[in-house]
Amino acid sequence: MVHAKSRWEDPRVLEAQVAVNEDDLRWQYIHRMGKTKEIQASAVARLFCPTILRELARKGQSPLFARLLYESNLLKLSSDIEKVYDLFEYAFAFLKRKEYRHEYTYKAALTEKILLGTHSLRTASMMSEFRVGDCKADVVILNGTSTVYEIKSERDSLYRLEKQIAAYMKVFATVNVIVGKNHAEAVRNSVPRDVGVLELSDRYQISTIREGRDRPSRTNPEAVFDSINLREAELVLIDLGISVPDVPNTRRYWELRRCFAKLEPARVHASMVKTLKKTRNLVSLGVLIDELPASLRSAVLSLRLRKQDHARLAESMLTSISNAVTWS
Repeated sequence: MVHAKSRWEDPRVLEAQVAVNEDDLRWQYIHRMGKTKEIQASAVARLFCPTILRELARKGQSPLFARLLYESNLLKLSSDIEKVYDLFEYAFAFLKRKEYRHEYTYKAALTEKILLGTHSLRTASMMSEFRVGDCKADVVILNGTSTVYEIKSERDSLYRLEKQIAAYMKVFATVNVIVGKNHAEAVRNSVPRDVGVLELSDRYQISTIREGRDRPSRTNPEAVFDSINLREAELVLIDLGISVPDVPNTRRYWELRRCFAKLEPARVHASMVKTLKKTRNLVSLGVLIDELPASLRSAVLSLRLRKQDHARLAESMLTSISNAVTWS
């Protein structure tokens, strides 16, 4: 395994980094030549799905990755991509173009520019697809407070946004919507004024249209309870100095929920943040993500990977494309 301190001394990785810096220019040229029509965008997007990362981590190879290489037609447009590492970066440079963006592009931007750019894995944690009622929060970042980011990409509809915002305001102190330019005005005018609105620009930068307000007092303890697991709920009670009900498992859920219903919102929220930062901690992934393409960091931080699989995933990035196509 290539460790973080020696990573930049590895000539294989240095070569991959040079390729990464050229990817955006390469796609600009391909676009001008009208060749992007040959690319199957849905297949490119699927290269970043959890199944591929799990296969690479557990086996060091992925049949799905090999199949998508053919289906995407990426290799027809570039014959000088040599390793799996720079293939992911090459594919992501395509997905960053506003006409091809989807949810993962936005998650990657939030990971790089907020979780790892403003915070760090030692001070903050991130959760993806976090269940809140019958909604799933796209990205939640926990530091001294909780901030949720609902993604509305260029391809998304806004028809569920009102319901999603209402659900998130019961659990998270700060609620943000991050949008493509086409949705910016409609979202700014439709969501409550204390909800933040961010935009992912054409240049892949996050700009603030309106700041979200931090309001832990508006959260609902019962909604918080319904969004975490029972062990985490018990840890919240212990943190607040409240005895955990000693009842049979058949009554455990309802007794814990009854306890939460009596509590003050801001205190429950603060304890939830403290608890989830421990139970959903990402520090153990710090070395691994330093060895992966930047395009994969968001995906890896959203997975539960065994420690013994980290080295295998990192090494798979240095596999030659000529070998990777045989995985199928």
